[in-house]
Amino acid sequence: MKVLVIGLGGVTNGGKTTLAEKLKKMLPNCDVISQDDFFKPESEVETDERGFKLYDVLDALYMDEMVKSIHNWMKNPASSGVATEESQNTCDNLKNTEDTYILIVEGFLLYNYEPLNELWNRRYFLTLPYEECKRRRSTRVYQPADTPGYFDGHVWPMYLKYKNELEENGSKVVYLDGTKSQEELLSYVYSDVIQEFKKLRE
Repeated sequence: MKVLVIGLGGVTNGGKTTLAEKLKKMLPNCDVISQDDFFKPESEVETDERGFKLYDVLDALYMDEMVKSIHNWMKNPASSGVATEESQNTCDNLKNTEDTYILIVEGFLLYNYEPLNELWNRRYFLTLPYEECKRRRSTRVYQPADTPGYFDGHVWPMYLKYKNELEENGSKVVYLDGTKSQEELLSYVYSDVIQEFKKLRE
């Protein structure tokens, strides 16, 4: 049994979740774990001196739980309820895929947490320009809601901080332009993952 762990990280509202869900439908034996499922409850998230809830930092997440979930999946992907038949039509060129499994982990803070960094087979990072990111963010409803100035005061600075750290580490990351159409992004990542999948099976 072989497993392929794909990271789909990057900017808030960059299209990570949509891309992950579409890939799941197209790739054989594919599952998704979303970092958003590991946020701590609001009462446990720190507030800074401006009154901003600090959600865009690792401390706002149960990262150890997330790592545990990924390890559990890797140990036994077949028991995770992965559907093997629905993606068969797109993967006719990949014969006998039942012993190879793909996990897509999507989230905004994936590559700045050491215990995760030894797991990735491929890493993608979606980027957006400031204006477009702010525009998209303003159309979304969050629980709790963004307070005035939150995007400029916390969300965007944290994104830049983590992106800079990533670039300084010289990590092998494929940067994706989040302003491109979903079809274009999907097509690129899908082809790339399939190449990786074939390599793993050789």
